[in-house]
Amino acid sequence: MNDKTLLYADLTHAILEACFEVSNELGCGYLESVYQNALSIALGEKGLNHQKEMPLDVRFRGQVVGQFYADIVAEDRVIVELKAVKELAPEHFAQTLNYLHGTGMEVGLLVNFGKPTLEYRRLERRKHFGDSSHSPDSSL
Repeated sequence: MNDKTLLYADLTHAILEACFEVSNELGCGYLESVYQNALSIALGEKGLNHQKEMPLDVRFRGQVVGQFYADIVAEDRVIVELKAVKELAPEHFAQTLNYLHGTGMEVGLLVNFGKPTLEYRRLERRKHFGDSSHSPDSSL
């Protein structure tokens, strides 16, 4: 899959650029909140509208059934879920995909600052015939 077929390709590219800047300057070993604050600064410097700890409703059949706080939502279109862990686990992917499914947002970035080299995955919620399925896509 190339950049031209990815939803919000330019936006996710800019977000990941900011993530790499944070990773290169801070390295690994800090708490997730440190990376969240640093990423907020980097996104702001790129002129990207974003909100930290943005409350988002989870809906089921049109009704709110819960709420979660997204680490960062950029341009009201991309959920950025941050981790600072040794290894990404299946539950981290499930969490991000559940956020996409529950909110109806289409694109999420799962970003791990817990390793010497930044680790990330781009996740999309795709609709097929009125239903939705999840397809992790690690391409940028």
